[in-house]
Amino acid sequence: MAGRPPVICDTGTGVIKAGFAGEQEPSLVFPNLLGRPMLRFDGGLGAGQKVSDLMIGDEANSARSMLQLSRPIKNGVIHDWDDMEAVWDYTWAKLGIDPSEHKVVQTEAALNPPTNRERIVETMFEKYGFGAVNVSVQAILALNSQGLTSGFVVDSGDGVTHLVPVTEGYVEPALVQRVNLAGRHVTEHLMKLLVGQGQPLNSTADFETVREVKQKLCYVALDPAAERKLARETTLVDRQYTLPDSRTMRVGAERFLAPEILFSPALSGQGDGEGLAGMVFDTIRKSDIHVQKDYFQHIVLSGGTTMFPGMSSRLEKDLRQLYLERVLKGDTSRASKFKCFVEDPPRRQHMVFQGASILADAHEENSPWWISRAEYQERGASAIDRLIPTKLR
Repeated sequence: MAGRPPVICDTGTGVIKAGFAGEQEPSLVFPNLLGRPMLRFDGGLGAGQKVSDLMIGDEANSARSMLQLSRPIKNGVIHDWDDMEAVWDYTWAKLGIDPSEHKVVQTEAALNPPTNRERIVETMFEKYGFGAVNVSVQAILALNSQGLTSGFVVDSGDGVTHLVPVTEGYVEPALVQRVNLAGRHVTEHLMKLLVGQGQPLNSTADFETVREVKQKLCYVALDPAAERKLARETTLVDRQYTLPDSRTMRVGAERFLAPEILFSPALSGQGDGEGLAGMVFDTIRKSDIHVQKDYFQHIVLSGGTTMFPGMSSRLEKDLRQLYLERVLKGDTSRASKFKCFVEDPPRRQHMVFQGASILADAHEENSPWWISRAEYQERGASAIDRLIPTKLR
């Protein structure tokens, strides 16, 4: 392994981000997606492209109209290990590595089931033969990418959103919120809204198309009521989107109504509980009084679902309103003393990778930071527990 940089693999529900320690951004980014032919096609899709028995990532996405699509991770937890291993096989091949010559860092969500974490470790050693393994918590990595060890992380990917208060690198599990409301659910709601407008969308291929519409056109409204009025009375919100078959469709109020479910889950039938702002506020208020100020001033957005334009401004606005209503009881004269800042780094979809890259580079020769093959053989996959902050086990 001497001279070979550690491999970083941020294995997400929706996207794989992989590369090497010391890199600012992942060198390999592709959808965590597999496709198998609905029928056997003798023909191709175009010049140099054919349907094969198993297609992965962008290759599967580009041929999606001919494939049955699947994803190995649901709500942040691996549920199909054969498919997950196929994706990892593809990842190592695309990186051009021999795993036995490298160490590897895998990332996981806070409160990830220990059995899931241990099987990742087992797979990295037993199937791939990596020389050493580290599994790190995504929220802590996101903070590290910003040079912080304390703060409140809102990490929202494709399958799950985590609200994670971190103090000096440690997390109190009783305060961590894991919410099965994230990017995929926004896509589902957008699809429902578009179908309601008469768009014929119903296949897994259509779902991936709607995901692209979401990524390119959706945004979070600062004032939803005002935005609805604007959409109703003008065409300023309307955009045209060209579908893969060259048809076009109009997307109007759906652009902001779809991500609105993150703030108002009841809109999509996800229950009538608190939205994102309410959950962030309640979680911080339940924390120790001495760290609440720091949390409110260092709310850090991470993950692809936080990339919607307007996300940070809306969250900050709603938090200020909640503080005014619930703490100050409407006393606006004291509102200016409340400091609340939501940080939205421009490359926040890669913050977890960046944090892992920084730490793996710094600790490449620091043996305690890694689980070695010898330690794994002695203690088994549970050896990884010593690397997870004790409060998160």
